[in-house]
Amino acid sequence: MTVKTVATNRKAFHNYNIGDSYEAGIVLTGSEIKSVRMGRISLGDAYVKHEKGELWLHNMHIARYEASSYMGHEPTRKRKLLLHKREIRNLTGQIAEKGLTIVPTKFYIKGHVAKVEIALARGKRQYDKREAIARREIDRELARATKSR
Repeated sequence: MTVKTVATNRKAFHNYNIGDSYEAGIVLTGSEIKSVRMGRISLGDAYVKHEKGELWLHNMHIARYEASSYMGHEPTRKRKLLLHKREIRNLTGQIAEKGLTIVPTKFYIKGHVAKVEIALARGKRQYDKREAIARREIDRELARATKSR
């Protein structure tokens, strides 16, 4: 089965410490899936919210499909995530007791079906973010130094 990664949420890896991840299906309209297949999607500010026993993906931007009619889709509408009930109960329980949040980390097409990888995440403090940036720059400098030798 082929897996084509359409978008990754690099902002989530910068702002959060990522924990367990889950694969979820997503409910899309026809013009949305066509736009997704073209790669016109952004997960930058997206988050998952629990509402009435279901998980909904908010603020994910899927650009309008030009060839669709004037009745196309709303780019940042909320979209329903498809998970088993036990997975939803597990996720919502961990959110409630541990102070975690759920963020989408990757959007991909598996076979002919659109999937979202969501993960439990804990927000990073500002000094943690600075430390990660400094560590990454040190690693780059070391790589350059060893490469030049």
